[in-house]
Amino acid sequence: MVDVTQHEHPLRLIDLQPNFPHYEEDYDDDSNDDDESGDEYVSSEKDFRRRQCNRCEKEINWFHRYYYECITHSCDYSLHKFCGDLPLTLKHTSHPDHTLTLTHYNSFTWDCVLCRRSDRSGFYYECFECGFKIHANCVTASTENPLMYYPSHIHPLAAILKPILSDCNACGKKHNGAFYMCTTCFDFCIHSDCAFLPKTLRIQETTDKIFSHNHPLILSYSFPKADQEAKFLPRCRVCNENFTNENLWIYKCDKCRYYTHLDCAISREEPFMSIISSSGNRLEKNHIEYDYSDLIHLPFPDESYTMLKHLYFKEKGYGTLLTNENNLRNFHQHPLTLVHTSECNDISKPSSSRTNNVVSCHNPMKKIELLCNGCVRPITSMPFYKCANEDEKCNFVLHEWCTRVPIELKDYQDHPQHTLVFHPNVPDKSFSIFFCDVCGFPCNGFAYSCLGCDYHIDVKCGFIPEKITHKAHPGHILSRVHQQNHSPKFCRLCVLINNNGDPFSFLCYACNVYVHVNCALLLPREIRHKCDKHPLSLSYFPVENHKGEYYCEVCEEDFDPEQCFYHCYKCVQSIHSPCAPLIVEFERARYNINYYVIYEFVNVKFGGIHNVEGHRHPLLFAQGINDDGRCVKCNARLEYKMIFKCQQCKFAVDLDCCRRLSN
Repeated sequence: MVDVTQHEHPLRLIDLQPNFPHYEEDYDDDSNDDDESGDEYVSSEKDFRRRQCNRCEKEINWFHRYYYECITHSCDYSLHKFCGDLPLTLKHTSHPDHTLTLTHYNSFTWDCVLCRRSDRSGFYYECFECGFKIHANCVTASTENPLMYYPSHIHPLAAILKPILSDCNACGKKHNGAFYMCTTCFDFCIHSDCAFLPKTLRIQETTDKIFSHNHPLILSYSFPKADQEAKFLPRCRVCNENFTNENLWIYKCDKCRYYTHLDCAISREEPFMSIISSSGNRLEKNHIEYDYSDLIHLPFPDESYTMLKHLYFKEKGYGTLLTNENNLRNFHQHPLTLVHTSECNDISKPSSSRTNNVVSCHNPMKKIELLCNGCVRPITSMPFYKCANEDEKCNFVLHEWCTRVPIELKDYQDHPQHTLVFHPNVPDKSFSIFFCDVCGFPCNGFAYSCLGCDYHIDVKCGFIPEKITHKAHPGHILSRVHQQNHSPKFCRLCVLINNNGDPFSFLCYACNVYVHVNCALLLPREIRHKCDKHPLSLSYFPVENHKGEYYCEVCEEDFDPEQCFYHCYKCVQSIHSPCAPLIVEFERARYNINYYVIYEFVNVKFGGIHNVEGHRHPLLFAQGINDDGRCVKCNARLEYKMIFKCQQCKFAVDLDCCRRLSN
């Protein structure tokens, strides 16, 4: 037992919130009024060094507003104001016969007569004659509650020391415990856990590095709808859910557009926080590499990489189908010749030193386009086949590994009832253009088909892996799932539920994180684009320290950085992912809400000359631009559509009208 006595030096009263009430925008105020002339010393929070009360041994918090400190600089003696105002002795109505003495115990368990709680330490009032003991807080609660001056509310808050069950106005959750309630309006109360949250925190410290951010997050007492809409309605970075109540508190970093719910930022065990586990770190791998020797690590490194390259590039020999010259015609009506990388034209050399009969490899920086007729991905420096018929001026080319594809797919997961057969050109489809029954995109490349069911898929969708990893959700395996067996969820890349009808997604079972198949397989890690001399990297979240809004350098429209986009960290330039397709002309790309993160014609190779009944000149297959005007048949605008146009006159029709002409 320790008797509490008065301090030997004079004490002065400190006001930590001289401008109360005040709000969030006042936190960055650097002004400081250090007037020591009177008994009350005014201090700012930035000057305040956290300290312990020498009576109750609890922390003196900024929200208590007032505290006493010793005027002697060499002495650290400090008291809460309500602790300092406690009398050393008092008469209390609960024990009127004897005087109670302020006492401090730190060893034996004792019971408070008023609140019935047991305790081992802290201040209480005791009657030494009867052994009567009550908490010092219970004494003040029965007379005058200690007040909290909270910046989010205009009135002081009083402590309710007896535990109650109530909704918290800070986090929006129901809690059982101690609350602080407004002394005036009585419909505003904050649970004690929320009341003493730090105004700034490092999320990696509060979540045991499960989530991380380079900057401290700032406590904000609301997230107005207008602010949310101005930022494209961002979601919580932890649980990926919306901020449904604009009056609830959040933690945020505005410069990086990083926003989290209170409970998410501090890893409270709430129902939606099943992804948080106290026994593990979500960023740690949940698999062993050698158990998954052929695991796909996405995104693919560049635009030329595909599942076909992953599966067949390492195989020895040239082609499982190309066993003789006749089988070359399985892919194209003309003979094909194999071109090695060393035989490609080097576009950096002068034209006089280049080989005349070899095409140049794909290079968007030089506006040179060379797309494979099989997978419709660029041919860069790898071996490839090209049409050997020079007289026909045919632009048919193939990756070498695209000639290794199997001739059929059995038990395909979305069409298991029939075997799918390989077709270099889908039969009975005008101009070999079909819409893939898995991803929904138009395609004129290789296909696997069930002709009886009119079911067709492109080669990318024919080889969807069962398991992947992705940098958007590092360290965890994502498994292929069928959408009909799972309720729709937001994709971690495009932040959309709709996937253009794709029946598949990738799911992390441990974290309930989804990634659309199209987003995973069609968006490479880096691209090269004419608008920037540096490679642009795929970003999944807003860029840290990015100043201002996000604008696409191609279409010049603003966009939501919560959806993946391409960014140059050296030039600080950004591009919509649908505005950065494989093709090289800017005007071909477009911003389209139906294919928000992927170029609509990513599986279409434009070019090629076609003879169509109803027009005397050959027609070029192309994507329409503004200068193409309107269709001569249906009068619809041709911009952004698949069209056929004459290069000798102004004749131009869209794909559907051209099909009707051909039929």
